Parts: sequence; C-alpha cells; structure tokens
Amino acid sequence: MAYLYNTFLYQPFLNALLWFYTTIAFQDLGVAIILLTLLIRILLFPVFQRSARHQAVMQRLQPHIKKIQEQHPKDKERQAKEMMALYQEHRLNPFSGMMLLFIQLPVLIALYQVFIGISNPETLAHGVYSFIQVPRELHTMFLGLINLKGQSIFMVGLAAFAQYLQGRIALPKKRPGEELTQAERMSRNMVFIAPLLTLFIFWNFPAAVSLYWVVTSFFSVGQQLIINRELAQHHNP
Repeated sequence: MAYLYNTFLYQPFLNALLWFYTTIAFQDLGVAIILLTLLIRILLFPVFQRSARHQAVMQRLQPHIKKIQEQHPKDKERQAKEMMALYQEHRLNPFSGMMLLFIQLPVLIALYQVFIGISNPETLAHGVYSFIQVPRELHTMFLGLINLKGQSIFMVGLAAFAQYLQGRIALPKKRPGEELTQAERMSRNMVFIAPLLTLFIFWNFPAAVSLYWVVTSFFSVGQQLIINRELAQHHNP
C-alpha cells in the first residue's frame, strides 16, 4: 500500500511541483503550488464535480424528504422506500458523498506531505525523478511577501474566508416562511463552523498548506456557481 501511495500520489505531486518551480513558476514556490493545485483540480474535475453536485441536489431535496417523513411518521420502511425512489428519480446515491471523500483524502494527505517536506534535502534526494531538475536553493517567499515555510495569519484567514464563501454559495436560498429541517439547519450551521475549523486546523501549519486550501476553495466556488446555474435552469426552464 505504501508503495502504491508513493508511486502514484506522493512522487508525482512532488516532481510536478519541482517541475513547475524550475520552469514556468519563476522559482516562486507559491506560484508552483498554485499551478499544481489547479492541475490536480482539473484532473480530478469529474470527481469534485460529482461530489459538489451531489451535495447541492441533496440540500434541495430536503423539503421533499421532510414531506415524506411527515406523511409516514411511524412507517420507517415506507419512508425508506419513498426516499430511495426520490434518490433514484434524481440519480443520486446517498453514499456517494462518503465514497468521494475517501477518494479525495489520499490526495490531500499526499499534498500535505509534499508541502511539509519540500524544503528537506533528504525528501528531494529520495523522491525526485532522474529527469527532474532539483533546485540548488528553494525560495519559499511567495511573491516576496509571505514565507510559505512559516505560519501566516493572513493566509489562514484567507483560507477560512474561502471556506466560508464556498459553503455559503453551496446553500440553496431559503424561502420566506419556510421551516428548515434538522439536516438543513446543520448545513447552514456548517457554513460558519467549517471556517472556524479551518482556522483551528491550519493555524500551526506552514503557509504553503493554507495557500493550497485557498486555491482549491476558490476553484470550488467557481465550480459551485456553475452547478447552481445548471440546477436553476433545470428547475426553471
């Protein structure tokens, strides 16, 4: 398992980052991280697109789910059957969101290890392909302003803001007088909880990790806007 992880995730990410750094990123580690993040998001676009669309549709189906629960309050079997029919009608798998999370998790772990170990000479000595040029010196200042090896309050705050914006855009609009289900209330609370968790998690991480999160979150914002427009056109032809 470790061999597969190193061969297909960690080493490709490390070498792609070094290639970007020594070629088109002008030896700016921050620019190289941005380019690598965009490359990964493009390659995994179908996975993230499916995950984001799944979450958006599930949130919009909450009023229908609530109606089913109210119609059959004591018949759990009938509730399950009608909800499965609802999922099939909208071509949803209620477990796909969890499966997609497990797919993305190794990618996140590999990127984290690359960003943490990129300035370690031993890491470069054992993980770089023979045809990749190893820089004599790694410049960790992003645009000459932020040291990506150290902590950055600005980058952590920007990562939290990007997380908030992503969650906010993903929420469906609340209709006047509409009573929210428990799941909907949890989703709306997560819009505020997720940025706080981002602050807590990334506070002691190098700014390189926060930069990755900022870029991938803003990419997700654009992706979510496209999904919202598609769903709006579907429901309002």
